[in-house]
Amino acid sequence: MASRGSRPADFAVCIHNGEYDVDLMVGKIYRVMKPKHNDRALDVRILDESGEDYLYPRGWFVPLDLPLKAKKALVAIR
Repeated sequence: MASRGSRPADFAVCIHNGEYDVDLMVGKIYRVMKPKHNDRALDVRILDESGEDYLYPRGWFVPLDLPLKAKKALVAIR
């Protein structure tokens, strides 16, 4: 994901889910949301399995550079 101030990746794949095995699935692609004003730089805002966006450790995700067609398809799923 990009650093604060630059444009974040639109999607990232989860590589670790800690104790959040209901909210995050390892190997699944998640939408990365725009950070809010008070979000820590070490965290990333993810639209998780609950359908809401929450902060998770940035190291749990690998940003993906997807083609526009793939991005549109993933956004349409939700």
